[in-house]
Parts: sequence; C-alpha cells; structure tokens
Amino acid sequence: MKNPGIAAVLSFLICGLGQIYNGQILKGLILVVCYGISWGLTFVLVGWIFVPILWIYGIYDAYKNAEKINKTSTISYI
Repeated sequence: MKNPGIAAVLSFLICGLGQIYNGQILKGLILVVCYGISWGLTFVLVGWIFVPILWIYGIYDAYKNAEKINKTSTISYI
C-alpha cells in the first residue's frame, strides 16, 4: 500500500521523488532530469515556464498513481 499524501509531499520536495516512492523508478528519474534541465534553462527564461509545470505535474501524478496502486492492490487482510 502506498500513501498518496506521502507520494505528493515527496514530489513537492523533489520533483520525481514521489514517482520513485511509488515504484516508478524510470519515470521518477526522467522527471528529476527534466526538472534539473528546466532549472538550467531559467537563464534564458524558457525554464520559468517549464519548472512550475513539471513540479505541479509531478505532485499530481504521484498522488494519483499512489491511489491507483492502492485500488489495484490484491492484498487481502481477511
């Protein structure tokens, strides 16, 4: 079971970390790299557009995927 709140907070702190917490390692690493590149592009102003978009997407995606993981979990406690 994954906690959607923890996934969202981790992605709030570092974009992509929530995806890594959810077990989506490649997706998380891609987000971390793209987020870093976007920060690097802020000196030409293009990064200021992509940084918040990636950050918000990372938070939303981590939360929703944690919920989806919990819904599809087949663990029975009975």
